[in-house]
Amino acid sequence: MKSHFQFTRKQRSGIFLLLLLIVLFQLGYVLIDFSSENVSVDQKQLDQFQAEIDSLKLIKQEASQPKLYPFNPNYITDYKGYVLGMTMIEIDRLHQFRSTNQWVNSAEDFQSVTQVSDSLLNVISPYFKFPEWVTNPKSTDKNVFSKPTIQKTFEQKTDLNTATADELRAVNGIGAKLSQRIVDYRRKNGGSFVADVQLKEVYGLSPEVIARVLEQFTVKSGAPIKTINLNTATIDQLVTIKYIDYEIAHHIVEARILREGFSSIDDLKKVKDFPLDKIEIIRLYLTID
Repeated sequence: MKSHFQFTRKQRSGIFLLLLLIVLFQLGYVLIDFSSENVSVDQKQLDQFQAEIDSLKLIKQEASQPKLYPFNPNYITDYKGYVLGMTMIEIDRLHQFRSTNQWVNSAEDFQSVTQVSDSLLNVISPYFKFPEWVTNPKSTDKNVFSKPTIQKTFEQKTDLNTATADELRAVNGIGAKLSQRIVDYRRKNGGSFVADVQLKEVYGLSPEVIARVLEQFTVKSGAPIKTINLNTATIDQLVTIKYIDYEIAHHIVEARILREGFSSIDDLKKVKDFPLDKIEIIRLYLTID
C-alpha cells in the first residue's frame, strides 16, 4: 500500500492543481448566474395552450357530473329527487300526492304538487317524459261530418261492471291499455264499480273520455254501498272510507263539534286538509241525518 501513496514532486504538483481546478469550478457553478435575462415568450401561443388546458378541464368536469336521461316524474325516488336538486319536503309532497292514486301529467302539474322553484323546474322539466297518450292524445277531425249521437237510456247502456276490455275499446279515446286499466281497476276494487264517478280514479282517463264512456256504459250491478252517518260516525268508522286517514277523521270530528253537526256533505270542503278532489268518491259512503 505504501507504494500507492508515494509521489514525485511533479505528481504532487499535478494533484494539487487538479484539486484547485475542482474547487474553482464548484465555486463558479454556485456563484455565477448562468440564466439568460432575455427570455422571449410568445404570449399568443401561451394563451392558446392555457385555453386548451381549460377546455380539457371543463370536459373532464362535465364528464364527472351525473347524466340526466328522460324520465317519468311520477316515479321519482328519494335518491333521484336528491340528485335533481329537490328538497326532502318537495319529494315528500310528490310521494303524498302519488299515494292518493293521482298522477302528474305536465311540468305545470309537477310544480303545483311539489312547489319547486321556477329555476329548478326549467332545468329538469326538459327531461320529463310522459306516456304517449298524455303527450299525444287522440284527436278527432272536426271537419269530418259526423251524425249526431242519440243519447242512450239507462236500460240501453251496457253495465260497466260486466263490460269487457274489447267493448270498452270501442269508445273513442280508449285504446288497449286504457280499456285494460279500467278492467284491472274494477277487479282490484272488489270486482265492481260502486258508481260511475269512480272512473275518475282510473289513471289516464280525461274528463272528455269519461263522458264518452258514460254515453255507452253505466253501473247497473255491484255490491250495495254501506253508508255511514256523518253526524254520528266515530273516528274509527270514518277511517274505513277511502282517502280518509286518522288525521283527517280527527279534523272532521272537531269540525262537527264546533258546527254542532254538519248540514250537508259539502260542509266537508271546509274541514282542514280534506281531499277536495275526492269528495265525489267520499260522499258515496256518507249520509246526513
